[in-house]
Amino acid sequence: MNGDERISVLFETEGTYPFVGGGVSTWCKILVEELPQVNYHIYAITGTPNVKWRYERKDNVVEVIHIPLWGTEEPAEYILPHDRPSPIRFSTLYLRKKATTEQIIEQKFVPLFRHFLRGLEETSTDVLTYGVTVHAIYRYFLEYDYNVTFKSRPVWEAFKDEILRPYREHPERFFPNEYPNLFDLTTALRWLYNMLMGFNAPVPDTDVSHSTIAASCGLASIIAKLEYGTPFILTDHGVYARERYIAVSATDFTFFAKRFLINLSCLLSKLNYAYADQLSPCANFNQRWEIPFGADPERVATIYNGVNPETFVPGPKPEQFQNYPTCVAAARVFPLKDIETMIWATAIARESIPNLKVIVHGSLKADPPYVQKCRDLIQELRLGPGKGDTSGDEGADGVESWTFRFGGYHNEPSKIFTVGDVTLLSSISEGFPFTVLESMSCGTPVVGTDVGGVKEALEGHGIVAPPRRPTEFAAGMVRLLSDDDLRQQLGRKCRERILAKFRTSTSVDGYRDSYYKWAAYKREHMDEIREQNAELIVAWEREIEAITTQRSFASNRQAKTCHSEER
Repeated sequence: MNGDERISVLFETEGTYPFVGGGVSTWCKILVEELPQVNYHIYAITGTPNVKWRYERKDNVVEVIHIPLWGTEEPAEYILPHDRPSPIRFSTLYLRKKATTEQIIEQKFVPLFRHFLRGLEETSTDVLTYGVTVHAIYRYFLEYDYNVTFKSRPVWEAFKDEILRPYREHPERFFPNEYPNLFDLTTALRWLYNMLMGFNAPVPDTDVSHSTIAASCGLASIIAKLEYGTPFILTDHGVYARERYIAVSATDFTFFAKRFLINLSCLLSKLNYAYADQLSPCANFNQRWEIPFGADPERVATIYNGVNPETFVPGPKPEQFQNYPTCVAAARVFPLKDIETMIWATAIARESIPNLKVIVHGSLKADPPYVQKCRDLIQELRLGPGKGDTSGDEGADGVESWTFRFGGYHNEPSKIFTVGDVTLLSSISEGFPFTVLESMSCGTPVVGTDVGGVKEALEGHGIVAPPRRPTEFAAGMVRLLSDDDLRQQLGRKCRERILAKFRTSTSVDGYRDSYYKWAAYKREHMDEIREQNAELIVAWEREIEAITTQRSFASNRQAKTCHSEER
């Protein structure tokens, strides 16, 4: 295909572009802006319906399918197309509800639902048939109502039966307090109802699909592959399954609830990896998780993130900080960024560098309780007032009054890194972070944690410390701030490395080539794609038939037992 020919891409995001800022959103914005010949259909999953566009909508964004997982009474409120080329009529919704009888649900949905739920207990990476179930469920909801189906008695009975199956069949694996109670079961079904909301959304026929995470948004790519033969590109930034392990483990949920959420996350990731025609992590590190979770090594092609070295350039340090050794960070303040470790490290480093200053720029709206927890720690360690609002902490003008402060959102990211002598990144999980690349492009060396692709980016051009180790992190801060020659030498090497390897143009070219390669493949190999899909469907039909036969046998046995008791 000609590289100037217009092609279409189904671009799937989750909690990021175009409604939320951050590294992944920056990467999405770059692709959309730098590839004007690509028509993007944005399939955006968000937490709630009340979101606003964070970025200017470009002409090549031809459609935005917004899927809020929570906060709607009816999926039709936000998800189903009202203002798009093929609007859905109220009469259609009404007729769907009328058609969704218990008999229909029992016959057409429950076998699919049972098969999907069995996937939660699948320990192998052979999950292809579960992808066919995903497609079949999508097609079911083209005809029948989501709310009526999920809130029906047959679904509740099937859910209980399948979720309790491992506890019935393998009781030796569980302690008594690990069994679910009624509250656990109802909560889990409500979670599933929300997390699978994407089944309501129309999936358009495009040349290529591209998911930005191996999560629920990637189910649209699986549907597109089986429905239209659309090739599937998957980009892993942070590893979804790993980050869910971290997040879920930190909650106070019951054992059952944690197990349910982690199993669901693992199934979603395994499905994405199994169906992806090209898996392009933003760092080689991610393969440590991707391949054990079922990714084919031959389909993996790392495409590193890149930055524009004409935008992120070295500059003079502002006068107000000239007499202060200064560290900066660019990060949304929420637990994965582990700002607490950065605060503790600052307190330790201040013992060696009394006039140290640390400023964190980034949104303070992502997790307000966590922001308050960090501010309380700042006060406790006497690093500053530790007071403020979503625009930042108090005391911005009185440099002498603080050691650590939140600077809030900065509308000129390229200016953040010229303030600091050193940039900090204390995350416990990352992909290939833009903040590291942007700092390097500005000639500001980095102290970062050894997570994701941070070490791959720095590679002798900065200091890497283990995550959640404030003493070692502080040692890196002190070393760079105390050694002017080393800091300047690393700063020059950082800039050279960006120019040589991590430019925006290099990253964008990688995706442009991938888009056109797979768009051509779809056009030239459709018969082969259909044949592969047909073979997969045959295997899937055997599994569904086995479930149906199993349930029929169980029902007959139960009926005979009741009849005998009556006699």
